[in-house]
Amino acid sequence: VDLVESGGGVVRAGGSLRLSCVASGDTFTRYIMGWFRQAPGKEREFVATISRGALKTDYLQSVKGRFTISRDNDRSTVYLQMDNLKPEDTAVYFCAAEPGLLTNLRTDPAEYKNWGRGTQVTISS
Repeated sequence: VDLVESGGGVVRAGGSLRLSCVASGDTFTRYIMGWFRQAPGKEREFVATISRGALKTDYLQSVKGRFTISRDNDRSTVYLQMDNLKPEDTAVYFCAAEPGLLTNLRTDPAEYKNWGRGTQVTISS
């Protein structure tokens, strides 16, 4: 499956962005989807994940209540709505996909084999 992210940019602290990731090349509903981020000099970290049927989600503790992951299976797209952004959210954000059971989630980047190229998110203070 091919993944293409979009929606990154530069916003001030307290602002919002919505990231999108469009999948192609395979049946989207086979895949658990995840968002990860990587800041300069740091390891890639889990941000959010959503199950195949969108019944279950999980988040990095520091983004709970600010970020929302969702998916539109008809459009083969997963979204990350990011509100009340903070400078520490600055990173390249990556979309990832991995086949799995209907209600499973995946939070470990090592469990994903399919990745997009990323989109830069920069939050100014």
